[in-house]
Amino acid sequence: MKEGNTIEEGDYLLLYLDRKRTYLVKAKRGEVFHTHRGFIQFDTVIGRSYGAKIRSSAGVEFVALRPTMSDYIQKIARRTQIMYPKDMALILVNADIGPGSKVVEAGAGSGALTSFLASHVRPTGRVYSYELREEFLTVARRNLERLGLTGYVELKNKDITQGIDETEVDAVVLDMATPWLAVTPTYTALRGGGLIASFSPTIDQSVKTVEAMEANSFSAIETIEALTRRYQVKAGQTRPETLMIAHTGYLTFGRKVLI
Repeated sequence: MKEGNTIEEGDYLLLYLDRKRTYLVKAKRGEVFHTHRGFIQFDTVIGRSYGAKIRSSAGVEFVALRPTMSDYIQKIARRTQIMYPKDMALILVNADIGPGSKVVEAGAGSGALTSFLASHVRPTGRVYSYELREEFLTVARRNLERLGLTGYVELKNKDITQGIDETEVDAVVLDMATPWLAVTPTYTALRGGGLIASFSPTIDQSVKTVEAMEANSFSAIETIEALTRRYQVKAGQTRPETLMIAHTGYLTFGRKVLI
């Protein structure tokens, strides 16, 4: 992500109208962004500070915000269903992933989780992402380029169940249909005490993964689920919103035990 607080040509910014209407755009001189509330000329945006109010041709005020990783992830081009930030955050914490971490991921999908992991292992870490489908790798590569994260990721058009090239890995993150088939290669690739994190939408997948982890000398195994509920906050009327992000998947974690 860029440093400094000034919007420069070629920068991405989030035009915020309200919580349901936000637009991730790239500032280009001479170009115009059209919305249902008027258009915005990027020439009037470039040189301003993030956080500034930008008035459209219809007189409607937008706020120009620096995009967060969550903003990027939720608006990236996609060919597959992407993981929610709430689940990504738990993977990051429970798999102890941070600057300098050596992480293997499968599969890359649209590159949302790949981007999230890469943004946290930099500047000295690296993500090795395995994906069977070449068309998904193309999308993932494009999204990583958009975020300036390609230098921290190696994309591989390979089947992780057939083996992992890397050794002494800090963490392996599985987001695939049959994660239990990748548990044995994961054990081989991890350093002693290294962590596995697996995301599955159904409990049957999680059960098979836990059984495979138990058979491959993993300990501290646990499966959790994260639910997110927003609140409508207003004096005298505060209450949970009617809709919420409930079940998205089950997260299973474990640690390699040396034998």
